[in-house]
Amino acid sequence: MKRKGRHVIFSLIFLVLGYMLAFSFHLTQTDNKSSKLTNKQWDRDLNLHNQIIAQEEKNRKLQQELNEKQASVLDIEKELAKEEKIFFNLAEDAEKYRMFVGKVKVKGKGVKITLADGEYDPSKENVNNYIVHEHHIFKVINELYISGASAIAVNGQRINHSSYIMCNGPVIEIDGNQHPAPFVITAIGDPDVLYSSLNLNGGIKDLLVNENVEFSIEKEEEIVMNPILGN
Repeated sequence: MKRKGRHVIFSLIFLVLGYMLAFSFHLTQTDNKSSKLTNKQWDRDLNLHNQIIAQEEKNRKLQQELNEKQASVLDIEKELAKEEKIFFNLAEDAEKYRMFVGKVKVKGKGVKITLADGEYDPSKENVNNYIVHEHHIFKVINELYISGASAIAVNGQRINHSSYIMCNGPVIEIDGNQHPAPFVITAIGDPDVLYSSLNLNGGIKDLLVNENVEFSIEKEEEIVMNPILGN
């Protein structure tokens, strides 16, 4: 009986130990699986984090490149603006030169000056002292150009950079065309400036009047001049 009782006790002990070992093994396996899942998740999170960092670095480089491109475009726009201004100034200058040489029809405000022969005094010796000469017309034209006139005509004939004016008996010859007195000089420009410059005390008007030339000047709202034909 004693021996049989011992066997029962040992059986119970071994049964408990077996259960404990089985439970411990099961617990260990569960912990390992849980640990493995945690490691996989950590690797995945680390990979995603690295991808985010790489994308942010790529975005930063792209933003820097975009800023450089925008700065380059701004520089190009500034250069184009300068070139556009230069071209505009060149076109404006070309238009002024075409007006000056009489190659284009022009219209604008200005003044009209009339020079007429003075009333002859028989008691005086020389009748030439009472007629308009080419130097009188030259003085008026020069004063008009100095005062900013952009186009000038005499008796409707345009004056350009190569025009010549000379006396030919009782008439004035301009570029081969004869014109009798009175001589009407029209000029396109600022009417107030042109009018004032010719009416200065001791200026062109007083000079011509003292030389027996009848002088009158008017402001004009519109003066039209046709272009010079030919060379």
